[in-house]
Amino acid sequence: MAKIAFILLCHKDPDAIILQARRLTAAGDCIAIHFDARAGQEAYARIRGALDDSPNVTFARKRIKCGWGEWSLVEATLQAVKAAVAAFPDATHFYMLSGDCDSIKSAAYAHEVLDTHDRDYIESFDFFTSGWIKTGMRGERLVYRHFVNERKHKRLFYWLLDMQKRLGLERAIPDDVQIMIGSQWWCLRRATIEKVLAFCRDRPDVMRFFRTTWIPDETFFQTVVRHLVPEREIETRTLTFLMFTDYGMPVTFYNDHFDLLLSQDFLFARKISPDSTELKERLGALWASDRRDFVISDEGKKLHQFLTGRGRIGRRFAPRFWESESTLGQDRELLMLVCKKWHVAKRLLSTARRVTQTRGIEYMFDEADCDIPHLGGLERSLEKRNRHRRAVMRLLFDYYGVDRLMICLDPNNVDLMRDFMSDKSNNRILEIQCSFDDDYLIGHAHRVGLAREETPPEVLEQLLPTLRHEFEYEGTRIREAGFARHYRIHQTRDREDNAAVLAEFFNLDMDAAREIADTPHLFAG
Repeated sequence: MAKIAFILLCHKDPDAIILQARRLTAAGDCIAIHFDARAGQEAYARIRGALDDSPNVTFARKRIKCGWGEWSLVEATLQAVKAAVAAFPDATHFYMLSGDCDSIKSAAYAHEVLDTHDRDYIESFDFFTSGWIKTGMRGERLVYRHFVNERKHKRLFYWLLDMQKRLGLERAIPDDVQIMIGSQWWCLRRATIEKVLAFCRDRPDVMRFFRTTWIPDETFFQTVVRHLVPEREIETRTLTFLMFTDYGMPVTFYNDHFDLLLSQDFLFARKISPDSTELKERLGALWASDRRDFVISDEGKKLHQFLTGRGRIGRRFAPRFWESESTLGQDRELLMLVCKKWHVAKRLLSTARRVTQTRGIEYMFDEADCDIPHLGGLERSLEKRNRHRRAVMRLLFDYYGVDRLMICLDPNNVDLMRDFMSDKSNNRILEIQCSFDDDYLIGHAHRVGLAREETPPEVLEQLLPTLRHEFEYEGTRIREAGFARHYRIHQTRDREDNAAVLAEFFNLDMDAAREIADTPHLFAG
């Protein structure tokens, strides 16, 4: 039976730490606490006074003054690990936590997971080839020595780095060690922890190396564990659910995230807002329960990216200078059929092809596998098509030898519409407005990965208003763009009204327009 020794690094809020320790040890597990030496002695005394009598709680013998990006964070972790190994000889697993973490499953479920899978859980990707580091320093973290904290002494930090570069003071990485990188939130088996501690005693050269690397909490354990443990016994993932914003800041969870957190394939989550007392109480009660029937949908990261990205709408690619100065051709006409329900636009396009004898291409700027002729490579990916959109359209006009083309577009492509409508050619937009019931919105969430079959109904209820608003907002953005040749048909209007719009848009007589308006099952589904 698994018994977890939690390794808790914390620096504030003693009352919350006391409560966290009592909750985590209530199911028979244990905890070793390192409280930052930069924090007040009074706060530390409160924690010791409340927890010293508990046989399942121990404290790091030495308190370290911790600083972000410094070796001190690894040293503090090792101090807590040593205390846990000595105090809890029956602990089978050691789980790294911060004061902002909380459980999102029951202890019974967590023990079952660890009993079922005999492995270490730690992110460990190759430092140089994995692309794990998105911004900032990469190799400089390792090959140069870092003696001061970048956040506290920024000018000195970069002056020292620059001087080392100028003087050619690069250092070698230990020959037999492959540097790995990953999240600092791990769960390791006892045998692995004992190997790590022995390695720290036996390899002073490696310890000296890491002491002056930058952000070693992302590389030390990740490297040493991969060095000591066979790859087949490591699952390269963390059991702690955490996300980051576009600005590199950890996402904070609040009271209304309870159902979302439970449906993720993790045992803990970081960061829980200190003000979310209701969430903390519910999660604490859950950890103490015997519940094991968790339904895992695991859509949290993609869902958060969607929900938080709504307010930052802008152009991803600025137009190339040769594109912005070019034109599709003054005598050419591009007809854009804009609809959120792609199957509706595709049906109308099919009928319009036949009635108007006009070439039409489906969602070529939205659908990667859209049927599009070979255009010298520009057509190969959605990124290329969107980046070189005018060039792609000019090539299509030339390929088919026509002056009139139809395409389908998703309403979120307002920037693309704006680009085409600013061209000197004679372009038009037909917005096909549909009704969206809850079943369609849920289906859409499933299709784009915002939800799965296992997603709790409570999470879907929170998502539906956002999706509905998103669809409405896309239409609003099109209207606000003020396009001169912008036409609309709607699912709820009668045939004659829609046919009159279609006649003007396609430049047809009413009989032909009615034939398009009568497209079989146009708005079905």
